[in-house]
Amino acid sequence: MFEAHRIDTTDKAAFYRELAAQLEALLTGESDPIANAANTSALLYQMMPELNWAGFYLMREGELVLGPFQGKPACVRIPVGKGVCGTAMARRASVLVEDVHAFPGHIACDSASRSELVVPLIGRDGAIGVIDLDSPTVARFDAADQAGIERIAAIYLSACGESAGLAKAS
Repeated sequence: MFEAHRIDTTDKAAFYRELAAQLEALLTGESDPIANAANTSALLYQMMPELNWAGFYLMREGELVLGPFQGKPACVRIPVGKGVCGTAMARRASVLVEDVHAFPGHIACDSASRSELVVPLIGRDGAIGVIDLDSPTVARFDAADQAGIERIAAIYLSACGESAGLAKAS
């Protein structure tokens, strides 16, 4: 049985290498996208400091619909192009927001959230959803976090039998 172990977060590059290795071990042999999203969310929420939400929104009939997550109850549906998640989906590129109160059209599911990182999941047949991380700390996420979570997204897509065509930027 898989058991996550604490990782030193002072060296972000090393942290994300170890987090990626733990996720690969956790998802090995499982291809169900919901089960894998649930375990990915739980691992991120458990291992990453200063998060108040970690989860997935999945494309369903042209909009993002809440998927597996860890944290407080969340907004159920987000239109593509709206909020941070919808913007990342529309751009098909990661969006890192230092202060969500300064982001035009931010959708406040949890008033405690202050910064956000959203990485789109682009499979072989197009956009399938996003990984969304929220923090109660302003400027919690940086370029190293973005690169690390883009790697996590690629591992998730691979485990689910998708080719990882993640767009970089923003």
